[in-house]
Amino acid sequence: MKTILTTGSNGLLGQKITEKVLLEGRVNLIATSVGVNRYPVKEGYEYAEMDILNPEQVKEVIEKYRPDAVIHTAAMTNVDTCEANKELCHRLNVDAVGTLLSMCEEKNIQLIHLSTDFVFDGLDGPYKEQDAVNPVSYYGKSKVLAEELIKNSNANCAILRTILVYGISNDMSRSNIVLWAKGALEKASPINVVNDQWRMPTLAEDLAEACLLAVEQDAKGIYHISGKDYMSIADLVRKVADYWKLDDSFINEISSASLNQAAKRPVKTGFVLDKAIKDLGYNPHSFEEGLLILEQQMDKAN
Repeated sequence: MKTILTTGSNGLLGQKITEKVLLEGRVNLIATSVGVNRYPVKEGYEYAEMDILNPEQVKEVIEKYRPDAVIHTAAMTNVDTCEANKELCHRLNVDAVGTLLSMCEEKNIQLIHLSTDFVFDGLDGPYKEQDAVNPVSYYGKSKVLAEELIKNSNANCAILRTILVYGISNDMSRSNIVLWAKGALEKASPINVVNDQWRMPTLAEDLAEACLLAVEQDAKGIYHISGKDYMSIADLVRKVADYWKLDDSFINEISSASLNQAAKRPVKTGFVLDKAIKDLGYNPHSFEEGLLILEQQMDKAN
C-alpha cells in the first residue's frame, strides 16, 4: 500500500482526503498542515506540523516519512488577497512548489499538484488540458508559474486543475459559495450574485477521489477535474435556494464590473473532463447529487 503525504490537511480538500483514507483504507496517510491538527479523528493516520514556507521543515518531514506521493493542496486561493499581496502569493503558490518539487525529484516521490481554472482567460471555455493558458489575475499567474516549474522538472508529477470547490468540513476557516449562499438566504439576507460568469462547481469529495486515483494510477501530466454541470454563478445560487426551498427573491443579480473587485475573474471557464474520465476513471457527481451529500453531512453533524 502506498504512503501519501498531504499538505494543507486542515483545509477543505485536505480534510476530505483524510476522511476518504480513513473510510476506505486505500493508502497510508501522513497529514501535514500549519499548526495543530483540526481534523476531529486523530487515529488511523499520522499528523505532522509542516509549514510549506519553511524549506528545512519540509525537508525534515519528507525525509522522516519517505512518502510514495505528496498531494499538495496548500495554497493561497483568495483571488483578491493574491492581487493585493503578490509577494506572499508568490511565496505560497510558486516558491513552496519549488521546495516540494526539489524534494520529490531527489527522493523519487510522485507529486500531485492542485491548480485552477483561473489559469485561463475565460474567453473560450470549457477548456481542454492542452488549451493555451492566459491568466487575468495574479492568482492565476502564480498557478501558471507553478505549473511551469513542474513541467520543467524531472519529478514524476500530475497537475489537477479544478473549479470552485464546495463542501463542508470540520472547523472550517473559510466558507465556499454553496455554504455562503445557503447561510445568507436562511437568514433572509439580500445577496449580490454575478450573472455573467460561468463555472462547473466541484464537490470536494470528487476532487479528493481524483487525487487518490492520480496516486494509485501513477498519473503524469495535466488533468481537468470538476463537477459535470456547467452554470452561471447566479444559476448556481438559485439551485442552492431551490434545493433547500429558500426564498430566491433575496438574490440580486449583478454584473462582475459592478463589484469593483481587486482581481479580474475569467468569464467562462468550465472543463472538458474526457481525459480524467478515460485515464483515471473519474466519475463526478451532478450538482444536485453534491447538494444531497452536503445535506446528509449537515444532518449527521447536527
